[in-house]
Amino acid sequence: MPEGVQVPQPAVAARRTLVLAACLMATFMAAVESTIIATAIPTIVGDLGGFSLFSWVFTIYLLTQAVSIPVYGRLADIYGRRTIFFCGAGLFLAGSTLCGFAGSMVALICFRALQGFGAGAVQPIAATILGDIYTPTERGKVQGIVSSVFGVSAVVGPSLGAFLIQHLSWPVVFWVNLPIGIAAIVMIALFLQETVQHRQHRIDWLGSLLLLIAVGALMLALVQGNSLGRPVLAGSIAVGVVALAALLLHERFTTEPMLPLELWRLRVIVVGSLGNGTAGAVMMGVSAFLPTYVQGAMGRTPVAGGLVLGAMSVSWALSSIFGARIMARTSYRLVAVLGGLCLFGGCLILVALTPADGPAWASLGSLVIGIGMGFTSTVFIVSVQACVPWRQRGAATSSTMFLRFIGQSIGVATCGAVLNATMVAIDPTAAHAVDRLLDATGRAAMLPAELAHLTDVVARSLHNAYLLASVFAFATLLIATRLPARLSPAQQTRLD
Repeated sequence: MPEGVQVPQPAVAARRTLVLAACLMATFMAAVESTIIATAIPTIVGDLGGFSLFSWVFTIYLLTQAVSIPVYGRLADIYGRRTIFFCGAGLFLAGSTLCGFAGSMVALICFRALQGFGAGAVQPIAATILGDIYTPTERGKVQGIVSSVFGVSAVVGPSLGAFLIQHLSWPVVFWVNLPIGIAAIVMIALFLQETVQHRQHRIDWLGSLLLLIAVGALMLALVQGNSLGRPVLAGSIAVGVVALAALLLHERFTTEPMLPLELWRLRVIVVGSLGNGTAGAVMMGVSAFLPTYVQGAMGRTPVAGGLVLGAMSVSWALSSIFGARIMARTSYRLVAVLGGLCLFGGCLILVALTPADGPAWASLGSLVIGIGMGFTSTVFIVSVQACVPWRQRGAATSSTMFLRFIGQSIGVATCGAVLNATMVAIDPTAAHAVDRLLDATGRAAMLPAELAHLTDVVARSLHNAYLLASVFAFATLLIATRLPARLSPAQQTRLD
């Protein structure tokens, strides 16, 4: 029997469907965890204190998830998907449970780090499992459904967090994922059939350590750069660069590298990973700040901001499935280029946005960007998974998800930096008044001249942030054109 996961025959197709359901639940569980806490953090800070540390509740989850993704991908290729999925999901659920019992902000940050280390396995391994049990032709539709989960979680998370805080208590925000995770583990254990040829392996622990240090230090500098002093920031960048150089040198000469550099000699993997990164930057660069434009510049309610962002979620989900059908009949490059065009077009709509246009125009830009995300996120991961055998699919899938995660971090950090820099350049005192602008009571108490001025400052600042998002979108379009012209799922089915 060949190494890997057994693809079910028609008589047991229900087993494969149940594995798909388990992977969708696991993906949603990890994805929503980064958004559900957004509306809960004020209550948590009020209970635990430690306001100066609260940003680390988000940052530590981001850092630990990012640095662990490539490690888990390589381990899954060595020991199989089930074992690594169980380890990652177990860490995630343990961290979630402990977060609810945290008695201080420091304890909560430590438990969030444990959550992040678990999430680094859950998402990429779930995607890899689906890449194993479905053929390239089928993967388009399936990965389209999976990619839509990220869009849905971005909208559902904050709303669900607000509901739980209002009607229950903040620990439930962390515990709500426990039944979902347990169900996913049980379903994978029962329904995923996997055979792994047991060979003697040498684990590249030094490579793993260097990767953790390099990415962790550089991500720390990127995400927390504004709050770090210059000596700490410079030291973090220096450590990251040195560790990265040592990692590349080490991986060239080790027998079984944790980060197989030969994968990056494959054109499809380079294009898919980089494209996922720039598309992720667009998504976060837009979604993190679009509600602020609707509330701050347009003066609409938080509900209106949520509905505008929801347009992206809906179009992302639908276009993922529709794009998979186009991909099956044409080529990877056509769908990727169409997605890149939609990302760029949607960003241009937001660049042209003015406070007088209203939420409808903002929703149009959000909807078009969602179509682009649905097309690109599906085609990049399907093409990458189809170009490697089972023994490398975990590492290949993790590389695309790792770059997307890094891209999201870069997108939100750089667009936020542009926003803040523009605001300071226009009016250094405006940043302290924006809080009142976003609060309905504070906004109503403003004099007309002050309100008009602050509205203009916010609109112009976000305009520049969307210009940067347009650059990321154009880069995605250029990267998409580098996919092989005639490569398609049907062609790769014969090679799988």
